[in-house]
Amino acid sequence: MSVGKYMILPIGIFIVGVVYWFVSGYETAGTVMLIIFSVAMALFGWTLLPTAYDVGPTAPVDPDFEDPGR
Repeated sequence: MSVGKYMILPIGIFIVGVVYWFVSGYETAGTVMLIIFSVAMALFGWTLLPTAYDVGPTAPVDPDFEDPGR
């Protein structure tokens, strides 16, 4: 998933927060929670998503390994 596709969700939550502000009669607690959640989600996605499909180095397989539990 690209960062651009991922950002659709936080932007949508931000829009819901703005609409909630007007529909609820300027209620601040819910609006602030929605907006903070959308900003945090965007920040996490922006920092973590580019490394989502990175696979680190793997150890070589030892053909002589025997599991001591068996």
